[in-house]
Amino acid sequence: MLIALALAAADPVPPTPPAEASVEAAVQVVRDYYSAVSRHDYHAAYRLWHGRQSYAWFRRGYTRTARVAVTPIPPFDAEGAAGSIYAEIRVKVDAVLCSGARQHFVGSYTLRRVNDVDGSTAAQRRWHIESAHLKPVPASR
Repeated sequence: MLIALALAAADPVPPTPPAEASVEAAVQVVRDYYSAVSRHDYHAAYRLWHGRQSYAWFRRGYTRTARVAVTPIPPFDAEGAAGSIYAEIRVKVDAVLCSGARQHFVGSYTLRRVNDVDGSTAAQRRWHIESAHLKPVPASR
């Protein structure tokens, strides 16, 4: 037990580089997500989620989507809670279906990363999508 404690104290978690911990990095995760969806790289898009649904279910959600684009809407903000940092990223999403029909959505994504605490993994300290809240809106004129 003492050896394990000594090893843990001797090998603390390295701090996450500021650029990777920033709210701008969280915004980039949302951009990367939609870029992957637009390329039909659903595995890459799925890996950016916290994983509350199966890959098959996730993939089915995009079967009719030809391409999609996201516009993050500032200001961007992050705040801490219980050992984690959460960022709320407001977005506008424009999608084109395989049929050529267009869809438009507004809403937000909640992203989370674990603070640089002992015992946390590198994967936990990276931003990932925790939830999405989007609603359809009519096309702009």
